Amino acid sequence: MAGLISRSVPCAILVILCTVVPILAKDHTVGDSSGWAIGMDYSTWTSGKTFSVGDSLVFNYGGGHTVDEVSASDYSTCTTGNAITSDSSGATTIALKTAGTHYFICGVPGHCGSGMKVAVTVAAAGSSTSPSSSGTPSSDSTTTSPAGSNVTNYKPSSNNVPDSSLGINISPFVAIAGTCVAVFVMVFS
Repeated sequence: MAGLISRSVPCAILVILCTVVPILAKDHTVGDSSGWAIGMDYSTWTSGKTFSVGDSLVFNYGGGHTVDEVSASDYSTCTTGNAITSDSSGATTIALKTAGTHYFICGVPGHCGSGMKVAVTVAAAGSSTSPSSSGTPSSDSTTTSPAGSNVTNYKPSSNNVPDSSLGINISPFVAIAGTCVAVFVMVFS
């Protein structure tokens, strides 16, 4: 009986890790209850928040708006038409997959100039950083937008969201397979 318990402990730890690690990533609803809208001050919204690789931005908005990820220069000048990605579904979830500053605007003419723009600085997984702001783009941005490129739409169901903000990216398949192996070992040991 003691052998079964000693073999079950590592399996139980594996099951717990597979269950807990995905919970560590955060969803940030842009604009909170006001959502993605004209007239919001998104620099105020980002102040005090920390964004990490593995987190997601959730944009909720009505018809007549878009969520376009753009380059730093397009963000600064509210230039539309060169989006890296764009979505107009009304509920856009964007996985923050890389560290650095990410820039988003509404691509409808005039909306960015009316406040529909947000910049978030994403910390590398497991690192600490000062909270993000929506001010002037920093010079460390490496996001570029090639001219004439095709626009890719974000679709919430097709984003590959890293499962952890600790730098441990476990795919759902690996988590389920690991859990099955752990249960199998516990039952048949």
